[in-house]
Amino acid sequence: MMDSIATRISDQTGKVVIGREAETRLILECLLAKGHVLLEGVPGVSKTLLARAFARCLGLEFKRVQFTPDMLPLDIVGGFVYNQVKSEFEFKRGPVFTNILLADEINRAPPKVQSALLEAMQELQVTVEGHTESLPAPMLVLGTENPVEFQGVYPLPEGQLDRFMMKVVFTYQTVKAETDVLRRNLGELDLSQVQRVLEPAELKRLVSEVQNIRVSDGILAYLANLAREMRGDVRLELGPSPRAMVQLLHCARARAALEGRAFVTPDDIKARATVVLAHRFRLGRGALLKGAATTPSQVIAEVLQKVEPPR
Repeated sequence: MMDSIATRISDQTGKVVIGREAETRLILECLLAKGHVLLEGVPGVSKTLLARAFARCLGLEFKRVQFTPDMLPLDIVGGFVYNQVKSEFEFKRGPVFTNILLADEINRAPPKVQSALLEAMQELQVTVEGHTESLPAPMLVLGTENPVEFQGVYPLPEGQLDRFMMKVVFTYQTVKAETDVLRRNLGELDLSQVQRVLEPAELKRLVSEVQNIRVSDGILAYLANLAREMRGDVRLELGPSPRAMVQLLHCARARAALEGRAFVTPDDIKARATVVLAHRFRLGRGALLKGAATTPSQVIAEVLQKVEPPR
């Protein structure tokens, strides 16, 4: 049933976004695993459109914030505003109070604004001047960043990157897919044709099913061995944190559920290791100077080959 739901969601988003089935599935897995996604790609590769279509077919509240250098934290989380009628300060909620928040070009905002999302992403709440309010559930942050611009941007700090369960890279599409995109854009794109696939109660049940996916002691040991091997790799200045491995586990459970299984296999870990871990790595200078693996993805692939999975 889970697999059919994933197919239906891809079918609906595919009405306006062509050739992004894999990206849609990854975002769905992240939502079911209670994570957040960093979307990387050059402008015009359908990141924002896919986010809107995804929220629509799940019937979730969607808000988009364009991050700019002059933003303040209260522009995201909200703040206290004086009510002249009541002669008191009232808390005005910011756009983070939603089910899906699209933080567009998140790396254009200064670190102070980026850090305003840390508590929201980790604890599903915000605290302003001692006042704490819980965020709605589910809550998914989709942060987008442009990898080709380096002026007027603030690289995400490691603590912020570690809050994103996945980093999904939007590459250019195939010739066939781009031809279909051009054909579809001969007319106006109409998001209203994207139909709801799930009711809120159904989505909540699916999230509970993911949390009930079984994980054997062998899989847990496998994850721990992978973490130890990666952290000990001399080519890395920074390896995966314990939070990263926990999120890889949750992501593997979501993948297993969408595959129609009640348990996690080593293949689930291998299939999602790169999208969950690569953006948390930092290569050492020695690795680049010696001509060793130049990307975190290569390091992950080698470690997955080296560490023996459970039988």
